[in-house]
Amino acid sequence: MSSSALRPAVPLLVLIIAGCIIAAIGNGVRTSFGLFTLPMTGDLGLTREGWGMAMAIQNLAWGIAQPFAGAFADRVGTGRTIAVGAAIYALGVLGMAFSPTAGLLTITAGIVTGVGIAICSFSVVMAAFGRSVPNEKRSLIFGVATAASSFGQFAFAPISQGFINAFGWQSALLYLAMALLLIIPLSYALRGRTENTTGHADLPFMEALSKAWGHGSYRLLVIGFFVCGFHLAFINVHMPAYLVQCGLSPEVGSWTIAVIGLFNIVGSLLAGYLGGRLPKQMLLATIYFLRSVAIGLFLLIPVSEVTAYAFAAAMGLLWLSTVPLTAGLVSLFFGARYMGMLYGMAFLSHQIGSFVGVWLGGYVYDQTGSYSLVWYMGILLGLGSAALHLPINERSASSFALKPA
Repeated sequence: MSSSALRPAVPLLVLIIAGCIIAAIGNGVRTSFGLFTLPMTGDLGLTREGWGMAMAIQNLAWGIAQPFAGAFADRVGTGRTIAVGAAIYALGVLGMAFSPTAGLLTITAGIVTGVGIAICSFSVVMAAFGRSVPNEKRSLIFGVATAASSFGQFAFAPISQGFINAFGWQSALLYLAMALLLIIPLSYALRGRTENTTGHADLPFMEALSKAWGHGSYRLLVIGFFVCGFHLAFINVHMPAYLVQCGLSPEVGSWTIAVIGLFNIVGSLLAGYLGGRLPKQMLLATIYFLRSVAIGLFLLIPVSEVTAYAFAAAMGLLWLSTVPLTAGLVSLFFGARYMGMLYGMAFLSHQIGSFVGVWLGGYVYDQTGSYSLVWYMGILLGLGSAALHLPINERSASSFALKPA
């Protein structure tokens, strides 16, 4: 089958632009949730652990649903999948605005929102890019998609804080839910599904999953991705409250999240560019190592606005730069046919790490009045993940090769 037959009936540039806007809106709304920690826990009388559990369940539900969302998009089409996901996502955020208890918040902000995020996430968008872009350019385009999602974080953080200050947290959530509905018409440009690629076997989904897990480099990649989720979710949800604890204003917390998003645009594009020229596993090992260094320095230096923004800039360069490299390795190992499902399985590990990071942050704070233990764990996990990526072999998995008749 020719490469043109694999592409949707829309120009590639239109597909990429629509996918990037979808990624920006979806990620921008999600990454603003940390700004609601203090106003919602204060007004509703929730413990930090109760709030953290809802956010942790959100990340876990996202991770569990992601492989199924990816498989569904691979099978029936990306556009329809994303449209359904956007509707569920908006419903979850809307319900979050009317959830006065920790139990109800766990359902709306946790389960419903988490499933919605999974179904319309940039992981599904990247599956559409993977089937449309030549292999040698996929890392770069994955980097573009990741940078777009980071721009959403940069844009939505100050906007969401402004909504909270002007209208209150409940109205702010209503406005975010309305923004998510814009994804539905944009999803039309991503219609189409992934066909089997030349040189790769057409396997049943469970057999494909079993063969992928038998690939040693894939296992290391999946396990290492746990640490990425731990870092990102803990910092995204608890960083604003941590800075307030250190004597800074909530606005500094919102701009810290925005600075992470801004610098991650550079980091994601750079990772996508370098991923086509240097060994991806070595780049990943370097990113995890540098994260540990950045966290260590942040803890050693007294916290101020300058150090908060400097740390945000450093972490921003390393934030989602793992995504184009991880997605690029999955695509290289197994081809584009099962990209949605097999990257989704790697992402499940990422979201288990997110669950642990968010929940542990709230639990440790409630027990000790400090986040220090979780910061130190982040350093150790970063070093461990760096070591795990070193043995990965950057070559196609023979078990997915088309066998001669």
